[in-house]
Amino acid sequence: MIAKHLEDAVAYLKEKGFDAPEVGIVLGTGLGQLVNHLTDKVEAHYNHIPYFPLATVEFHAGKLIYGTLGGKKIVVMQGRFHVYEGYDLTDVTYPIRVMHGLGIKKLLISNASGAINLDFKKGDMMLIEDHINLQGGSPLAFKNVGEFGERFTDMSAPYDPIMGAAMKQIAKEQGILLQEGIYAAVVGPQLETRAEYRMLKILGADAVGMSTVPEVIVANHLDLPVAAISVITDECDPEKLKPVDIAEIIAIAGATEPKMITLFKTLIERL
Repeated sequence: MIAKHLEDAVAYLKEKGFDAPEVGIVLGTGLGQLVNHLTDKVEAHYNHIPYFPLATVEFHAGKLIYGTLGGKKIVVMQGRFHVYEGYDLTDVTYPIRVMHGLGIKKLLISNASGAINLDFKKGDMMLIEDHINLQGGSPLAFKNVGEFGERFTDMSAPYDPIMGAAMKQIAKEQGILLQEGIYAAVVGPQLETRAEYRMLKILGADAVGMSTVPEVIVANHLDLPVAAISVITDECDPEKLKPVDIAEIIAIAGATEPKMITLFKTLIERL
């Protein structure tokens, strides 16, 4: 990690008009429509931002978008990065550091995930209360990490309880079902076997996906309060396992997204 790279990226975005955003948002698979609710938008394509990775997944856009939502200035990642694309964990989390450099004070993350907890159904949302890192590495495992924050970052409470409580209250007010649970992050891109789903259940996971945890670790490294929502797009019952239909996953994420937008937008208004 080179500090000058971050400085160059932040300087480029400030020149583009990314002026002191208060909230950063990372949008997950099939969850890109939030940007349609922004006003006074400024866009920067990833391939134009210094040292930014490029999104390679076909259903992920590749833009950083600045604008106003809920009366706040925000910056949105429309398209995130994954270990399964061949990136290392410092690349995956580089945009979080850039958004922090721009000035964000809060971070919201969304993802699409599979339900290990079979009380959860397709189209449900889950507030992540804790996680299990099964990606085999850490975004803080580089030589000069101490220049950017505490090397031995505390993870006893990685998800901000204040934002979490606010989203639960908003969901109650809006009549939105919001589950709570533990998210397991795996490498992918292959989906899990029946034996792996059984293992994840034994470990205590309620949902499984291929993202989010690296970004949350870096947010904690930066003392940046973070909250995250999983949209449940498939049910991972090892006793009734069927081949995964990616098109169906994208469709379910899209159908559930308006509820997630309501949670995020209302939360931002109340921050």
